[in-house]
Amino acid sequence: MNPAFPGDARAIRISAPDGEEPAISVNQDEEKPVISINHVSMMYRVTTRSVSGVKEYLIQRLKGQIHYRNFYALRDVSFDVKRGEVMGVIGTNGSGKSTLLRIVAGSLRPTQGEVRVDRSKLQILTLGTGFDMELTARENIFLNGAIIGYSRKFLEEHYDEIVDFSELKDFMEEKVKNFSSGMVSRLGFSIATAGDAADILILDEVLSVGDEFFRKKSLNRIQEMIHGGSTVLLVSHNLNTIKQHCSRTVWIEKGELRMIGEPAEVCGAYQKMNL
Repeated sequence: MNPAFPGDARAIRISAPDGEEPAISVNQDEEKPVISINHVSMMYRVTTRSVSGVKEYLIQRLKGQIHYRNFYALRDVSFDVKRGEVMGVIGTNGSGKSTLLRIVAGSLRPTQGEVRVDRSKLQILTLGTGFDMELTARENIFLNGAIIGYSRKFLEEHYDEIVDFSELKDFMEEKVKNFSSGMVSRLGFSIATAGDAADILILDEVLSVGDEFFRKKSLNRIQEMIHGGSTVLLVSHNLNTIKQHCSRTVWIEKGELRMIGEPAEVCGAYQKMNL
């Protein structure tokens, strides 16, 4: 790294014959961020009155009794994530963290701003979605895997790996509605982390899974993925996890970017707010 550009990942070459101005060559690909979030806002229109059903809503709307207010889940959020960086995302519940991740993943379109990322290289790991409680665990592996984006062929090739890691081999023909919440989480985690890690990983609260033994096992799996060269966005309420694994941290509070910087510094400021 050139000492004249601290923190800059650009490759700089200076050379010139005697008496001529040196030419500077900059490798633009190295400085280009993997994820670029530019002035992103997400606004919803919410009613100011609560209604108990569609019929009551229609009646109140016809009477002109339904009014709306604008609610910003995110407001003018901007930051970049460099290649190989592990960026932590913290904030209290309802601050817009998961909304931001869904925008980056492409499942939501922002009201304003844009996100630049190659989504063909992106994988989002989140638990608790995409299960049909009336289906068996075996059937849910293929259902949930398809929702995540895995092909049928991929799931067939990794089926035994998923079952072994979940430690639910004896329950594959059991309906998921009969599972404990811990068993469902273990199955979801095993599906989400099957195979090799993607170039870009989005991890949304995936480290609070099952009992203490399985949490350690799942943490080891995530550590392998994080330190395998992937670029990572990691949302967690566990500040020790953020400080241990992240190179930088973003603090989002009530939809606004409050702070970005070194994990220990950002987590310390966040903790002071919550004292």
